[in-house]
Amino acid sequence: MNTETELIQRASRLEGQALAEIYDAHSDAIYRYAMRLLGDVDVAEECVSETFTRFLTVLQKGKGPREYLKAYLFRIAHNWVTDYYRRAAPETQPIDDEIALVSDDNPAQAAFQNMQMTRTRAALEQLTPDQREVISLKFFEGWENAEIAASVNKPIGAVKSLQHRGLAALKRILLDEDDE
Repeated sequence: MNTETELIQRASRLEGQALAEIYDAHSDAIYRYAMRLLGDVDVAEECVSETFTRFLTVLQKGKGPREYLKAYLFRIAHNWVTDYYRRAAPETQPIDDEIALVSDDNPAQAAFQNMQMTRTRAALEQLTPDQREVISLKFFEGWENAEIAASVNKPIGAVKSLQHRGLAALKRILLDEDDE
């Protein structure tokens, strides 16, 4: 039995140490994911809190994941974000605060990098939500396709297809901007 399976079993028995380990291991990544999708520190923190509250509620009911813990937690976070956007239609937020503005000793280089990041952020916002989620998990979080598939509840082939179409759309959007 691997350590993740043991950790899930301990958490299902509501062992405080196991729950703390899960929170410590995954809360930062869920926060980054929420920030990318929501663009607001307070709302992203609320998402993390709600994700783990919902996870604990599921465990208390004797349910929950048997494997792919990270994907399970990200699915909860994704569902919370979806619910958040359904409740209130917020103004468009930046897709990724982690693509921060660059400062450098070379102002021309810094200005060029900042323009590139702004263009990339704007292009990401034009993708479908599914494409944006797959691209974010793959390239910003470094997930494998199997983990993404478990998180978005789609077959690996669909994840690969979303990734392929998303990257093609990004390329088309960025190249169209260059032609203008």
